[in-house]
Amino acid sequence: MAQLAGTAGAEVVGRLFQNLDHAHPRSYLGSGKLQELTDARSQTGYTLVVFDDELSPLQQRSLEEALQVKVLDRTALILDIFSRQARTREGRLQVELAQHQYLLPRLAGQWSHLERLGGGIGTRGPGESQLETDRRLIRQRIERLQQHLEEVRKHRALYRRQRSRKDVPVVSLVGYTNAGKSTLFNALTSAGVRVQDKLFSTLDPVTRQIRLPGGGTALLTDTVGFIQKLPHSIVAAFRATLEELEEADLLVHVIDITHGKAAEQSQVVENTLAELGLQGKMRVLALNKIDLLELRGEAAIQYPPLVSTFPATLVSAARGLGLDELRASIERALEKAVSRVTG
Repeated sequence: MAQLAGTAGAEVVGRLFQNLDHAHPRSYLGSGKLQELTDARSQTGYTLVVFDDELSPLQQRSLEEALQVKVLDRTALILDIFSRQARTREGRLQVELAQHQYLLPRLAGQWSHLERLGGGIGTRGPGESQLETDRRLIRQRIERLQQHLEEVRKHRALYRRQRSRKDVPVVSLVGYTNAGKSTLFNALTSAGVRVQDKLFSTLDPVTRQIRLPGGGTALLTDTVGFIQKLPHSIVAAFRATLEELEEADLLVHVIDITHGKAAEQSQVVENTLAELGLQGKMRVLALNKIDLLELRGEAAIQYPPLVSTFPATLVSAARGLGLDELRASIERALEKAVSRVTG
């Protein structure tokens, strides 16, 4: 959450934790913890509170009334980051669709000031009329965005059919966000795509050709990174992009081997692939950022359990180490994938 907040441009001034079997249906937090959070404002001067979960519209409104500051949940924070990072028309369409789908059930909060007027004559018509108008406009916009994205999906499907007719294998990079996928993509293809030390720096898929050791070629695609508790609404909105993974012959799972939670992060990726129905895809592991071991030492390596399941290669995308070995691993895996299909 701290990384997400920093990527969105916020400065973290405090953290609050609570263990509950179930979130409070109205305030999310228990009354004591909510009071503690309210009191912390005088000490930290916070102007925004972000919750590491998806809040219901009622919870969000109640928290904003109690705290008197803007309240965001995990989904809204990720959507804010996505809106900053999207560059292509497809990416912007996907982000806008997810934002509108998130906003629709929360529109009533925009008219909460009318509740203070009390019941009776003069308090129902204008508010309800404007609220219903906004809902109708947003539903119409969602429908148009879905139509535009369907056009994008069909265009991508046509492009993939053209690729398949040329019999060129397709390899997709997957991994936890900020694992170094884009840096590795550049190292393997010399594509020069934008690289940032931030979460979700890549939203729009990019495809380039790579040379394999045996003289053949393949198409390599860089895709959006995964993250723990990635909201389902965001996954659904990025269906057109994630279809690239469905059509891939091979997945290269990029893992930041120096991260203290490398095993946990790699399992998040595997779980997400399973949710997308891609657990059966053949893949190889690229254990990235080994150049940092010079500073951190051998003890920093966190070999995930996946190395016992899939072929793994130690690489440094930033320094160009292990790339020949990775290309050879990709070539061997593609040969197995082809023989498995023809067999």
